Amino acid sequence: MIGLRIKEERVRLNLSQQKLADYIDVSKRTLIDWEKDRTSPTAVQLSALSNIGMDIMYIVTGSRLSNKESPYGTVNNADEAEMLAEYREGDEAARDAARYTLTRVAARKREAS
Repeated sequence: MIGLRIKEERVRLNLSQQKLADYIDVSKRTLIDWEKDRTSPTAVQLSALSNIGMDIMYIVTGSRLSNKESPYGTVNNADEAEMLAEYREGDEAARDAARYTLTRVAARKREAS
């Protein structure tokens, strides 16, 4: 069942098997084996899936953690997953710049409303 849920999360994020495998540094064959329930990801690999926005609670238990239950929510598509992965891989200066930019854009949007 974990394999099916990994596939569902991959599809939800609009990621190909190859793209997801590249993001989490595993082979496409490994990912296929997970999705077919031949093998299961390790805790470290589950953490990597979480880092790109997969709902690990859902993958492991079958119960979704809603955005309201989580202070951090989950990503909803591949663009968000890619941005989150890039943010986490960036240095502190890059993360500061990203936060500043998004904060300014959101403030302007609120002011315009």
